[in-house]
Amino acid sequence: MDMGEHAAHGAAAPGGGVGAGAVSVTSLTADPARPADVRVELVARRGTVAVPGGRVTDGYTVNGTSPGPEIRARQGQLVEVTFVNESVTEGATLHWHGVDVPNAADGVAGITQDAVPAGGRHVYRFVAEDAGTYWYHSHQLSHEQVEKGLLGPLVVDPARGREPGVTDLVALLHVYAGQHTLNGRAEDQRVTAAPGSRTRIRVVNTDQGTAAVWSSVPYRVVATDGRDVVGPTDVTGRTVLVPAGGRLDVEVTTPADGRAARVHVGGARSVVVGPAGAVPPAPVGQPRDQLDLLAYGSPGPLGLDPSRPDRRFEYVIGRRPGLVDGRPGMYWTVNGRMFPDVPMFHVREGEVVRMRVVNQSDEVHPMHLHGHHVVVLSRDSTAAQGSPWWVDSLDVRPGEAYEIAFVADNPGIWSDHCHTLSHAVEGLVAHVVYDGVTTPFTINGLAGNQPE
Repeated sequence: MDMGEHAAHGAAAPGGGVGAGAVSVTSLTADPARPADVRVELVARRGTVAVPGGRVTDGYTVNGTSPGPEIRARQGQLVEVTFVNESVTEGATLHWHGVDVPNAADGVAGITQDAVPAGGRHVYRFVAEDAGTYWYHSHQLSHEQVEKGLLGPLVVDPARGREPGVTDLVALLHVYAGQHTLNGRAEDQRVTAAPGSRTRIRVVNTDQGTAAVWSSVPYRVVATDGRDVVGPTDVTGRTVLVPAGGRLDVEVTTPADGRAARVHVGGARSVVVGPAGAVPPAPVGQPRDQLDLLAYGSPGPLGLDPSRPDRRFEYVIGRRPGLVDGRPGMYWTVNGRMFPDVPMFHVREGEVVRMRVVNQSDEVHPMHLHGHHVVVLSRDSTAAQGSPWWVDSLDVRPGEAYEIAFVADNPGIWSDHCHTLSHAVEGLVAHVVYDGVTTPFTINGLAGNQPE
């Protein structure tokens, strides 16, 4: 991340000062004595990425491809990933986007680890506590390394296994050098499914902008950001939006008469579901009406009481003139302050935290909190009415104000930033810091840590 002149010689990462009872992020790990249930090796390389249409572009691969291989685990399993940086000269890491991992495994250069240098390796260990759809990506120079392909999908199946009779697939969206792709290909994906059967499509938006999803047949939103929706109902004639970094699981039923269904994911590509040989239906124009997840599904217990929070914070996003690396321009602010002088949100373990996120700028900001999921309480003056809407990535549009809440149940130092990564590198980053947690890592400095 371009941290500006304040960080030019190695700025200390956020955290409390070292003192009696201080806990280092390096000690916040999964049980080191527990053997791994799932072991994966991921090798990052810098070189060229084949772009559909016969072109190649400068980029990054994981195990020789981009997107990298899909990781599958079951809920409750301990996942151990050995990350090998074969040739990324600027260093690289892996962040487990949406997975509430122990802080030491969060993969943020300069906060929870040093960037892994070329020729180096790093082991990540975490328990897959929550079933759902997630993804992994570098959090070193993420505005460049994510855009150019250092990423891949991660799915955690329920402990009981996948639901019998339901086809299950990932639909990962990414733009390579201007080419919109679905699972790395610039074409629709065909899925064979019997008439009357159900298909779960796990949409993963790894791009820098909002993605739209709609269908030629009724669909249901069954999960957002890895959390199940209570009481999902059929949606017809409406688009549902997926923020940058967000995930959305939709389910469709193949028409009983043997026709195929077309689910538009990201607009440019579709998943076509139907019996073998069924003629794909023609593309359907994007509906103007949008599904409001604030009122979708049925109410359910939150597991916390947001009416009596232990902490209240405001996260006001703005923009003003400033200098970054001596360059004048318009840069992002948090509560009126520019990075690295933005406020830190201090919490204690076990507290209920309520935060108001306000967008006073003229651009959309997909806000992403690491290490936690938050429940959306309201947007502007409208209170949530449907299923508890749990997210880790939330689009906040110009002029909007969201009230969110979460339980501080995962000690560490956690980034809370915009996932339009060009915004993050220009300073739209804050941190949730647990009292007494420190880090030995620094941003920039000898290790060259640049998380954004």
